[in-house]
Amino acid sequence: MKKFVTKLVSFALVGAMSFALAGCKSGGTSEGGGDGKLIKVGIINNDPNESGYRTANDKDMKNTFTKENGYDAQFAYSLKNEEQIAAAQKYVQDGVDYLLISAAGTSGWDSVLQDAKNAGIKVILFDRTIDADESLYEASIVSDMAKEGQTAVDWLASQNLPEYNIIHIQGVMGSSAQIGRSGALDTKVGAEATWNIITQQTGNWSAEEAQQIVQAQIDAGKKFNVIYAENDDMAKGAVQALDKAGISHGVGKDVIIIGFDCNKWALQELLAGNWNYDGQCNPFQASYINDIIKNGAKQKTVIMEEKGFDASTITQADVDQYGI
Repeated sequence: MKKFVTKLVSFALVGAMSFALAGCKSGGTSEGGGDGKLIKVGIINNDPNESGYRTANDKDMKNTFTKENGYDAQFAYSLKNEEQIAAAQKYVQDGVDYLLISAAGTSGWDSVLQDAKNAGIKVILFDRTIDADESLYEASIVSDMAKEGQTAVDWLASQNLPEYNIIHIQGVMGSSAQIGRSGALDTKVGAEATWNIITQQTGNWSAEEAQQIVQAQIDAGKKFNVIYAENDDMAKGAVQALDKAGISHGVGKDVIIIGFDCNKWALQELLAGNWNYDGQCNPFQASYINDIIKNGAKQKTVIMEEKGFDASTITQADVDQYGI
């Protein structure tokens, strides 16, 4: 990783936790703007500790938006939409050149994006979409979360179970990842008499919360044969509850395990036959954003290419190439 200098700045939000920003400050010449000045960017992301996906995403951003690459970058993190919006407002006041946003929630962004536009600040969305007019942002580099969900549900349908009794563990409610991955399953369950939801709860991307959700169903004597977890960490937590109860899972076992993100360790679980399916969510968007900043946006929306992996066909080469 290229070296950068990090400074933490705390600010209080009404009714919310303290919110940390890390800024990369530097001077001297660079390959940034045409006048030799560094390009100032404010990067708003979810908590890097949220998941393996988010850790990889944050690392990719920090490796790209460095002084050596011509940037003066500041980073802000939160899983709460209102805190992210407050950070965006501060960056607008600070006069950054670009706002890069991975939104915790899809709504509520119009006002601050309009302020950014009025100030001549260009906005680029990454990882997640928002509900805002396209005129308020320069470009969007995102995953197709609805397609991720549909691909997973289509795979699950192809297993031809006589009955589907599903524990559905959702991500942070209102995020585009949760909306997309939940949507396809909700539609299928509503259309098929043999598809049943045993419980549908948010695990907030947390292995610990997912384990508690599954443990509660086991303790209540509920019968289920599918766990549809909207990220790998929650799938891992769910499996921990199954292991504790002596319930088998994976290929040819009692419970089908579905996760998302394609962490390397999760794909290893597929390779070992302990999980059944993992949907890819590509975290490496920084190079696309860098190209847009340096060369201009050639299209409004860039959809990241993504795959789904089946335990019966995955190879070690897949793990090595696609694991994050």
